[in-house]
Amino acid sequence: MENKQPQRPYVPAPTLDTEFPLIDSDPHFTRVCRYARPSDYAVGAVTAAAGPGGMWVWERVSPSYVGKGGFAPIMRLTAVIGITGGFLYFYNRSIFRFYGFTENQRERDMDMREMVDKVKRNEPLYGKSSLTPHMQGVASRNSRYTGIWLHIIPWFNFVNHEQHGVDTAKYYQQAERELEAERTKTP
Repeated sequence: MENKQPQRPYVPAPTLDTEFPLIDSDPHFTRVCRYARPSDYAVGAVTAAAGPGGMWVWERVSPSYVGKGGFAPIMRLTAVIGITGGFLYFYNRSIFRFYGFTENQRERDMDMREMVDKVKRNEPLYGKSSLTPHMQGVASRNSRYTGIWLHIIPWFNFVNHEQHGVDTAKYYQQAERELEAERTKTP
């Protein structure tokens, strides 16, 4: 006896009304980090250093007199918290551009170039996945727009799937235009 499960419907990504165009409603973790701007790295580094730096200044202005070995564990804890906060702030600034919450022209250009190159190489746009389509959908629904709540629950997308809330036809159309231009180019 076969155990056939009913086909589950595709759940489209919700669209948010944003000032700038949506690039991806569920970008992969590595893609968010690759598209980050130097200013994101700088803001993240300053945020990460603020906690330990503030603690060091506090200790100089108003010493705690905890004795030898008392200050080091507090500095290590403050450094871990600062680095975590700095990374989350860095990641948030980058992912908000994917969502279209902040200016994202540079990221749109990078996205178009990356995806058109993948189309030309005949590769999957968003990578290969070993998960079933159903599990890819579950992963997508669980991590879609999670950057909004990153300060509450840090949740990242580590799954390659095809559900990103954008019409991918634009990549194929641009690839066709570029291939046609290359074909008609005279040497």
